[in-house]
Amino acid sequence: MSSERVGIDEHLERVRSGLDRIEARAAHEAYEAGDALLVDTRYAALRERDGLIPGALVVERNELEWRLDPLGSHRAPQAVGHDLRVVVLCDEGYASSLAAASLRQLGLHRATDVIGGFQAWKAAGLPVLPPTSRP
Repeated sequence: MSSERVGIDEHLERVRSGLDRIEARAAHEAYEAGDALLVDTRYAALRERDGLIPGALVVERNELEWRLDPLGSHRAPQAVGHDLRVVVLCDEGYASSLAAASLRQLGLHRATDVIGGFQAWKAAGLPVLPPTSRP
C-alpha cells in the first residue's frame, strides 16, 4: 500500500487520465446503437427529484462492483462479460469517474463515464422519464 498522500482533486485527475470519458450525446448514441450499457448510480432521492434515463440500469454506487462483475455471484443479467462497454452516470460526473475506474480494476476495460453526468444528459435534451409523482 502506498504512503503517498494525494488529495481528491489530484486523485480524480489521475483516474480520469486513464478513462476515455464521453459526452452525454455520445453516450446516448452508443446506447441506442446497442454498444453500451448505461448505468445510473445516482441515489434514490436524486432519481426521484430529477427522473430516470430510459433503459439505464439503476445500480446505486455501493452495489456497483457486485452487480457489474461478470464473474460475481450477485451480477446483474446485463453483466455479460469483460468486453462490455459500461458507461456510468452520477449526478454531475465526479463519482462516476471513480466508479468507472473501479470497474476497470475488475477487468471491465471499456468502462467509462459521462462528462457532467446526469445534469449534462438533461441539459443536452436527451430522454428523461419524469420523476415519479407522489400522492
